[in-house]
Amino acid sequence: MILRPLFLLLALCLPASSQGPIDPAKYDGPVKLACVGDSITQGVGAKGHSWPKQAQAMLGEKWKVENFGLSATTLMNSGNKPYQNSKHFQRAQDFKPDVVVIMLGTNDTKPNNWKHFEKDYEKDYRDLIADFQKLESKPKIFLCLPPYIAQDGNWGINNPNTKDQTPVIKKIAEELKLGLVDVYGSLEGKDELIPDKVHPNAEGATEIAKAVVSTLAPKQ
Repeated sequence: MILRPLFLLLALCLPASSQGPIDPAKYDGPVKLACVGDSITQGVGAKGHSWPKQAQAMLGEKWKVENFGLSATTLMNSGNKPYQNSKHFQRAQDFKPDVVVIMLGTNDTKPNNWKHFEKDYEKDYRDLIADFQKLESKPKIFLCLPPYIAQDGNWGINNPNTKDQTPVIKKIAEELKLGLVDVYGSLEGKDELIPDKVHPNAEGATEIAKAVVSTLAPKQ
């Protein structure tokens, strides 16, 4: 009888977690969701049915989903096209989101990026997150495990380096108490949904949207 109150007291002293699910009833208006990513988020290969667009349809009118994906961008600032140097990054912040979903890392797997700058991945990821955490809107942040790359990949983008990013992302999510979306698992082995070996088609984008929505709003 003595231990139980003590346990409850300790639990109350633990740092608050920003992990979902998200309850739209706690917001004055639609929940503003910023989707941050590269070409896969932008919708290349999905023929007008990007995963953010499909997530909006799944989530409904209580959410406002904006797509800030930009093709070819890297998470690493030392990469060939850093996302943090783009106008899309600034627009995502100006959106003053309530929730941010980050899915970057695919272009970082290119040999010229990963081979030389792998050590920068965690530091730059934390920098990106910190910029969103500084926003007045104090968004809840969810990190995605980068999408599965089919077969031998394409354009230097490859699955072995994608898998190397997994423990880093999990570590960051755990230490910063952020949400985690298993986008990789939603596509793994479904090579038929990734015609060019990198960009999911519309059906593949559906799988990503389902993974995101089931994490943010499992009761949808």
